[in-house]
Amino acid sequence: MPLLTVRDIDGYLHFDTEECKTAGAALAADYAAAQPFPHAVIDDFIDAGLLRRVLAEFPSVDGRTHFDRAQERLKYQFHPNTIDSALIRNLLAELNSDAFIRFIEAISGIKGLIPDPYYSGGGLHEIHAGGHLSVHADFNIHGRMKVERRLNLLIYLNDDWPPEYGGNLELWDKGMTARQKAIAPLFGRAVLFNTALDSFHGHPEPLTCPRDRARRSIALYYYTAFPEGAASVPERTTTFQARPGTSDRVDWQVRRQHFVNDWVPHRLQPFTRKVMRRIGLG
Repeated sequence: MPLLTVRDIDGYLHFDTEECKTAGAALAADYAAAQPFPHAVIDDFIDAGLLRRVLAEFPSVDGRTHFDRAQERLKYQFHPNTIDSALIRNLLAELNSDAFIRFIEAISGIKGLIPDPYYSGGGLHEIHAGGHLSVHADFNIHGRMKVERRLNLLIYLNDDWPPEYGGNLELWDKGMTARQKAIAPLFGRAVLFNTALDSFHGHPEPLTCPRDRARRSIALYYYTAFPEGAASVPERTTTFQARPGTSDRVDWQVRRQHFVNDWVPHRLQPFTRKVMRRIGLG
């Protein structure tokens, strides 16, 4: 029995507002108490048959580019505008709907949540064999809306996924001293978690699945407005972390960008970045 029912009105799928509020409230205490930061791991989140239809209509990577650097490799992102499936577009839209926002507000205790109509970084994700996503904290300010990122939602689409394939989502403590939890990306499992500058997560170990398989997920992000405006908050891009005792590479380019943002007067920042690029530090 799924936690949330996806109902059908003449072919359009939607969530029920009251069911969403009730389900979220029932999980709120466990969510708040979870470590290393508030989160929930929910199996049978929505109807498995619906998710198998999504999987059957999952877009091809043909002609698409992927991330390919030390911190994230062989990862594809599919924005809804590039997806031909009406079913998938419908589901992604409903995960941004008023009813669903009531669920994540109730479970997280965060009020005034704002969905992302631009799906910045969201939509569908696919990572191929050998790929990984290093442990990181996500960007904190939406580039277009200038609102603060507060929650991540992942719904996994990996049927018949044995442990030896890898791809576990790791949650690390705030000091990056130890992994606190490893979550297998099993079919129908949802993970919702608070995002902050120290909510470190990722799946840093390269996938060991067969070449004809891939780690697939739905990803949505949610925001709140700044009471005093975005200018009062230091802006951060995705910040990758090196795990202790590993060969993980520090992303010095991002760290230098943050140094310029925090310490160089705003009107001098373009000149500083230009100089840094010329000497190979940009």
